[in-house]
Amino acid sequence: MPDDVVAARAAAEEESAFSHPAVDPDATAAYGDHPDQVIDFYAPRETAGAGAPGGSVPLVVVLHGGAWRVPHDRRHVTPFADFLARRGFAVANVEYRRGAESGPSGPAPVAGRWPDTFDDIAAALDALPALAREALPQADARRTVLTGHSAGGHLALWAAARHVLPADAPWRTDGPAPLRGVVALAPIADFEVAEKLDVCAGASRQLLGGDQHFAERRPYADPALLLPTGIATTLVQGRTDLVVPQAVAEAYAEAAAKAGEVVGLTLLEDVGHFPLIDPAADACAVVAEEIAQLAW
Repeated sequence: MPDDVVAARAAAEEESAFSHPAVDPDATAAYGDHPDQVIDFYAPRETAGAGAPGGSVPLVVVLHGGAWRVPHDRRHVTPFADFLARRGFAVANVEYRRGAESGPSGPAPVAGRWPDTFDDIAAALDALPALAREALPQADARRTVLTGHSAGGHLALWAAARHVLPADAPWRTDGPAPLRGVVALAPIADFEVAEKLDVCAGASRQLLGGDQHFAERRPYADPALLLPTGIATTLVQGRTDLVVPQAVAEAYAEAAAKAGEVVGLTLLEDVGHFPLIDPAADACAVVAEEIAQLAW
């Protein structure tokens, strides 16, 4: 397919994904003192399946993307969170601190904050069980699936790998997170490959603090170096994704295989970056089904 056709379709996909009005949550809870340290909760609109005790339903934790940069907050994935709630899931949409509005080299937003972005994801996941019990009593924490899109896909994979972080990492846990699994959507899952492809204008390098810190911090942040996790993991990736190309997901799956772990990789034909979180797109239904397969 000609490049101009692919680019035009990608632009249309992005426009569609961002055309939906934001959906207000049923409840919001703070997991820290910073304004960005909050979680929005969406109650299930219907029963997703059968067999959970007391009529409870799986909990899906959503980590939004946006290259870890300030302009992109959790509001842009609220239609996706609502879509999952309408499929019968309890949903927690996590906000976290992202990069500064501008950096030393110019006015463009910087990707992420070190270590704040990682501090927040760890704190949010640690606080989530208690917060969810209060906000969503119907949520079954034993059926928790973690999902994230793009930069949020990276954070989802990282959060599931905290027990294999280096021993001196402040976020390391003694054992695996109590998750049914992870569904990472077009994740920035391998920083070396992402940098070679200049994904999101060098966002992963910015996240780790720039060239001077990239190599030393990668073992603490790059999911491709944090394997095996022992947690069921599926990657969903569009074959025509121009934002986070297919090669990034494939590199993570290959790294997992070398570590002795099988990671699912669902490749969607004629799908770019944004349909995965667009309730109007068929790809979003595929994502919901992948989540359901792990949750139930």
